[in-house]
Amino acid sequence: MNQVDSVPLKQTSRSRAPLPPEIKGNLILGVMPAFNKDILGFVTRGRDYGDIVRARFLYVTAYFLYHPTDIEYVMSINAKNFEKSMSLHSNFFQRLVGNGLLTSEGDFWRRQRRLAQPAFHRQRISSYGDVMVEYAKRMIAGWQTGEERFIDRDMMRLTMEIVVKTLFSSTVAADADKVGSVIAELVKPFASQATLKWILDNRLPTPAHRRFHKLVAEIDEIIYRIIAERRASGRDEGDLLSMLLAAQDEDGSQMTDKQLRDEVITLFLAGQETTALTLSWTWHLLAQNPEVEKKFHEEIDQVLNGNPPTIADVPKLKYTEMIVKESMRLYPPGYGVGRGAIEECEIAGLRVPAKTQVFMFQWATQRDPRFFSEPDEFLPSRWTEEFTNSLPRYAYFPFGGGPRICIGNTFAMMEIVLVLATIGQQLRFSLASPQPVEIEPAMSLRPRDGIRVLVENRD
Repeated sequence: MNQVDSVPLKQTSRSRAPLPPEIKGNLILGVMPAFNKDILGFVTRGRDYGDIVRARFLYVTAYFLYHPTDIEYVMSINAKNFEKSMSLHSNFFQRLVGNGLLTSEGDFWRRQRRLAQPAFHRQRISSYGDVMVEYAKRMIAGWQTGEERFIDRDMMRLTMEIVVKTLFSSTVAADADKVGSVIAELVKPFASQATLKWILDNRLPTPAHRRFHKLVAEIDEIIYRIIAERRASGRDEGDLLSMLLAAQDEDGSQMTDKQLRDEVITLFLAGQETTALTLSWTWHLLAQNPEVEKKFHEEIDQVLNGNPPTIADVPKLKYTEMIVKESMRLYPPGYGVGRGAIEECEIAGLRVPAKTQVFMFQWATQRDPRFFSEPDEFLPSRWTEEFTNSLPRYAYFPFGGGPRICIGNTFAMMEIVLVLATIGQQLRFSLASPQPVEIEPAMSLRPRDGIRVLVENRD
């Protein structure tokens, strides 16, 4: 499809521009059955219709955008005309994360982003580097050669401990572990999004609906108590919660307990599962690519010289960073991002009516052969400075983009590189089963039955 300038329209006008080609579906349900049968395959095949395609999910019209130019228009150039997608305004999601950075809009979102930003200043998050290395070393201390492990479960446990320490501090670790176990149950229903069950459970007092709200109430009780105790003590524990408590707006106002609660849950979700999944898929890819793994180990040995990694080593671990980028290209934890059109507009000469749901899939665009040669191959060496500079903006967007780019992207990259270096310094992994790992695209891109590996001590 020929790319042309994308322009907003006045709300009072009606564009004569054509609509995108449509993926036909069921008379009543639209494309919901086909989409849920094979989400990633459906998304990939949609690209055959063009760079912008239209589909209907029951009564909701959705556009899929595949070209970086059009994605940039929605996420950056005309971001003010697009709000968070309908799925993030669902009963379940709103009850879980409230009005945190992930779901809030407009002036309220801008205020919250301004208040939370200092907690993610590079100097502040650098102080957490030692925690990440220490916890990774402690986790693998007892692992033995020949031992079989589910590496995805181990990475989930590790990132959970790190987010507990950095968000809440060790003084409330037991409470935070409880929050983590409850959240693990809460994210399960999100695997059934875009189904009638999801719609009914969100809107009606079904058993699943009641159980979901009961679990969130358990989290609320814990977090509100932690906030009250921290406010009463006035202590700075050196964690992110202390930073959020101390944050002041230009008029001297601070976050309310409800705002703090919503941001804590949002950071817990964003800081744990997505990082764990990137680590898990990276180990999976390294186990399948011995030449890449060899270069990875050589860099670690040369840069670290037998010492534990520190934050100062992160910029020197350039090949390790390339591995992470390539892993997130192939297995982006957030495999798609959605927006809703507020006013009618045009994208690439095609009409986008108001309230249209617009989806952009990292899974599809980051595997597009127009932008990535051998798109399905794991090739970290592609991430040279020259290649990165030549890549269209939004051909690669694992952390989203525009004004709503993930606030913790630097934190996440630092944690992933340090954990990979710490574990890779001592161990390597091979896959314990010849069967391919199935992907489950729920809230994030998860391995359906886990990733089983065999441990081997490099010494």
